[in-house]
Amino acid sequence: MLKEIVIAIQSFSEVNQFIRKHKLWKWIIIPGIIYAILFIVSMYLFSSSATHVIDYLTTTTGLGDRILKFQNSWLGFLFTFAGIILWLLLLQFYFSLFKYLILIIGSPVFAYLSEKTQVILENKDQETNWAELSRDAWRGTRLVCRNVLWQTFFFIMLLLLTLVPVAGWITPLIALFLECYYYGFSMYDYSCARQKITLKESIDFAGRHKGLAIGNGLVFYLMHGVIGIGWVLAPAYAIIAANISLYKVKNT
Repeated sequence: MLKEIVIAIQSFSEVNQFIRKHKLWKWIIIPGIIYAILFIVSMYLFSSSATHVIDYLTTTTGLGDRILKFQNSWLGFLFTFAGIILWLLLLQFYFSLFKYLILIIGSPVFAYLSEKTQVILENKDQETNWAELSRDAWRGTRLVCRNVLWQTFFFIMLLLLTLVPVAGWITPLIALFLECYYYGFSMYDYSCARQKITLKESIDFAGRHKGLAIGNGLVFYLMHGVIGIGWVLAPAYAIIAANISLYKVKNT
């Protein structure tokens, strides 16, 4: 799995040159700007709502008073730290919902960009079948809905784990890798669809090649650390890198 993670990460280093060489910027910039604007708005909404959610939970459960009572003890520290972990977990879950919404809205663009990348890699002429492209976009939407359900289930399990002292501290890390896996999986499925691989077979493929999905999703996450330009480039870079790394694995 580690080798596949490395392949997925290395593929991102080739994306910029690939885009410039084949003049794909028009398929990157406009969707990227829309994504960046939606990302800023969604993060603002999260920051103004997550704190209220945690305050509501601590007030209704009486934890707030207990934290104040034990604020100068180790127990108070554990309660406070658990609150931070819960906030991080909520942030990751909120971001995952935002990401899935973008995958649904942008599925036609992602499907087209994935197809264009693949025909370039395989040195073929692109003959876009709009009916087939629509089917790929619909398939991507179905996969997103499936992944939302599974990730919500795991989120609830992790939410319960945060209540366990010390052990609950690792939940944001577990949530991060789950998030990376499901996002990367969504990026690779567009290519699988064009190769006439059924959704079930694509799910099996992702299970056997978890490293590719995790590596792709991980770099996508890290790109959000580059304020502004990283937000614009992250979605398109992820889908092009997914095709490049899948092409490498296929040829080896």
